[in-house]
Amino acid sequence: MSMFCFQCQEASKGVGCTVKGVCGKNEEVANLQDLLMYVVKGISTYTHHGRALGLEDDKANKFVVDALFTTITNANFDPIKITELITEGLQIRDRVKAAYLAKGGDENISKYSATTWNPESEAFYEAKAAIVGILSIENEDIRSLKELIVYGVKGAAAYAEHAWNLGYEKTELHAFFQRALYEVTRDDISVDELVALTLETGKYGVDVMALLDEANTTKYGNPEITEVNIGVNNRPGILISGHDLRDMEDLLKQTEGTGVDVYTHSEMLPANYYPEFKKYSHFIGNYGNAWWKQDSEFETFNGPILMTTNCITPPKKSYKDRVYTTGAAGFVGIKHIPNRPVDGVKDFSQIIEHAKQCQAPVEIEKGKIIGGFAHNQVIQLADKVVDAVKSGAIRKFFVMAGCDGRMKSRDYYTEFADKLPQDTVILTAGCAKYRYNKLELGDIGGIPRVLDAGQCNDSYSLAVIALKLKEVFELNDINELPIAYNIAWYEQKAVIVLLALLHLGVKNIHLGPTLPAFLSPNVANVLIENFGISGIGTVDEDMKVFLN
Repeated sequence: MSMFCFQCQEASKGVGCTVKGVCGKNEEVANLQDLLMYVVKGISTYTHHGRALGLEDDKANKFVVDALFTTITNANFDPIKITELITEGLQIRDRVKAAYLAKGGDENISKYSATTWNPESEAFYEAKAAIVGILSIENEDIRSLKELIVYGVKGAAAYAEHAWNLGYEKTELHAFFQRALYEVTRDDISVDELVALTLETGKYGVDVMALLDEANTTKYGNPEITEVNIGVNNRPGILISGHDLRDMEDLLKQTEGTGVDVYTHSEMLPANYYPEFKKYSHFIGNYGNAWWKQDSEFETFNGPILMTTNCITPPKKSYKDRVYTTGAAGFVGIKHIPNRPVDGVKDFSQIIEHAKQCQAPVEIEKGKIIGGFAHNQVIQLADKVVDAVKSGAIRKFFVMAGCDGRMKSRDYYTEFADKLPQDTVILTAGCAKYRYNKLELGDIGGIPRVLDAGQCNDSYSLAVIALKLKEVFELNDINELPIAYNIAWYEQKAVIVLLALLHLGVKNIHLGPTLPAFLSPNVANVLIENFGISGIGTVDEDMKVFLN
């Protein structure tokens, strides 16, 4: 076994990738990511305990978040960059350790070897990486719970990074991330402690999504109901994918008046819903579908593509020279746009000049899709929605948020949406919506039957909507609402969304297309027994369960 990774839904054979990741990462990248996580846990040991002595290190906080984001599925495939982060992480660990000891801290606070490991050079990384991976935790149930927490923290850190880029930050989030990372290094931590920490991770998931929602809406306005063009213009364009709205802002400002148009792709689609972005006449609309179709859609786009976050797949040679990464994203041989300076903007001049030399995109579809149903917009429609529920026009809401992916089994979600009765409404967020957001599903009294709240982090909006409906209907329990949860997951951002829903008390969530490989049978049973989590069956079988 040259590597082991089971953090995404497409883990090989539903167990784990052991030779090469289904995502495309090789054993070198996979093992270096494990080593980076090892170093981050060492840093977190000292920053966590240092807080009790009044220590706070902003650079360490930022590094931990960046490193966590870098190890998310489909974010960074560049071993050189990951190696650089490991080296930087060791320097940061030694600095925060020295500050902690200078304050009178206990040198023996941890038995975890990452607090003391000091390689002579980068040549020692490979050997160390091979022995600090996931399987170094022998107890299957302990390993399962620890990885569930780590994956939740990774997803939360990604959202914290987006908020940070807009100038929003909460020290308590850093404190929790680092405390959680320290706790999972403990050999003496009990199952009960880990279960409690898992639920606490969900609490901070809600907090970080609320922070990001505040950052996005304060900066760019509340999303509005919007018809998004999915056709093309006849000028060169730049396709922006990923999740980071600050990158979207910088790109739109710098392309204005250049003769270059901007299109969103995949999870960047919701940028079309924000008032601040609508003022740019060269912002044309959305091109393509979910992340996994990029190998064909990037081919036909003709212009350069900017990957702002995770969801990159190994590019074909035919368009590799047109792909640029920035932020946590990276791939060997692809040009990387450096981070913005403090109080500055990213320099996208290189990609803009590249675009000017390219042909206009090939039109792959025509028409419009509608979205922009975040919590502020839906709450404005609350009276209409409540009346529709009371009159029986709306029988049930289905939360079908989450991720899309390559597996053929995900056709289930298209079929499920298509077969839902006409008196039901789908609430969605994340790229899972591409399985059904272009179906002709109609509306109920002017309310579209697919209400798209936005990106995966905007699952927070769906929670706010549910809590508002609970208040309006004067219910004691969120589970008394006529809302069913049929969620698709793929990577760690979906994990934190799931944990956030559990923290809010949501039960009986159906999760698919498969349950996570990192859940041991015993841990899966805990989730099933305590929260009613289940997998999916056939569409017809599940329809009967949901509509009973």
